[in-house]
Amino acid sequence: MAKRPYIQAVALPEAEGFISNDDTSRTLTEQTYAELRTDIIEGRLLPGSKLRVEHLRQTYAVGAGTLREALTRLVSDALVSAEGQRGFRVSPIAIDDLEDLTRLRVHIETNALRESIRHGDEAWRARLRASYEELAAVEQPLTRANRGRWEALNLRFHETLLDGRPSPWERKVLKLLSRHIERYRSFAIELPGAVRDVHAEHTEIFELAMSGQDARAALALEAHICATPHQLLRALREGRMILPAAEA
Repeated sequence: MAKRPYIQAVALPEAEGFISNDDTSRTLTEQTYAELRTDIIEGRLLPGSKLRVEHLRQTYAVGAGTLREALTRLVSDALVSAEGQRGFRVSPIAIDDLEDLTRLRVHIETNALRESIRHGDEAWRARLRASYEELAAVEQPLTRANRGRWEALNLRFHETLLDGRPSPWERKVLKLLSRHIERYRSFAIELPGAVRDVHAEHTEIFELAMSGQDARAALALEAHICATPHQLLRALREGRMILPAAEA
């Protein structure tokens, strides 16, 4: 991984409206957390690999304290595991884990969608249309170059689908599940011979939601959610994919 430019924290006087040392430290921790999270999700830090603080300090150009704070946050997200006195490791991936994540997401998200459609008003439908149109403009076609923006818009679209009857706790749980499923989607997108029209799937869900067909929309959403694990399972059976092994 290429070395990143060093960012130096400079103490400036708060009385003049500048950022304090504490604020700078928090900003560096947030930035490091976001970069590590992206590198884990996109597979640049491989599942099961050791996260050596001294090596990562050079890569991310931050101090050991900032790096450990960021890694501790990733432990809370379950994207990193702490190994007692032995440091940190990227959480492994496994088909059983993906199937469990998928079952939980289907259970929560399809029920939430039905409630959202039943209680959603015109303002919600307007937000859903705007979110869908912004997503559609990016995923036709979906490429490696626009994938980062697509992930953000995809998350927003799925959140907006459920906003007809919002639940803060549902959103928190689903956001955590989404972070983990995104890791698996990174592998699925790179699969040779993978054929899937994600835009058509989103269009079907959107149109059914807008027309108030909650049961059919929930079924379409379930099929959409299950498509990634089905792709990966098929690729494993056909030998087109091997899950990364953990470091010794």
